[in-house]
Amino acid sequence: QVQVAESGGGSVQAGDSRKLSCVASGDTTIIRAMGWFRQVPGKSREFIGDIGWNTGTTHYSKSVKDRFSLSIDKGQRTAWLQMNSLQVEDTAIYFCAATVHSFSSFQLDYQWWGQGTPVTVSS
Repeated sequence: QVQVAESGGGSVQAGDSRKLSCVASGDTTIIRAMGWFRQVPGKSREFIGDIGWNTGTTHYSKSVKDRFSLSIDKGQRTAWLQMNSLQVEDTAIYFCAATVHSFSSFQLDYQWWGQGTPVTVSS
């Protein structure tokens, strides 16, 4: 089994940057990719991007592609989501997840999820 846990959320001002971390534990040898999603209460969970666990290959949603970036350190079992030029519309709970698939934008393809970390952006 795999466990993942996010951290780094908080309150920021519009235009600020924030970096979220996601630490994986357990049998991480089976992980093929780490994905990031976000959810606003009352709305569906939105795919942000994913990164290959072994390859570092990234995919991003169009809504964040120019502002957010993903990185990973397999040795530290950690993935990061760097968020720049944050906007009020980025306010959400951010989740990381692990999957045995090489990449996916579908939350159903992810087997292990963290509890989420909230990010609030104020104008």
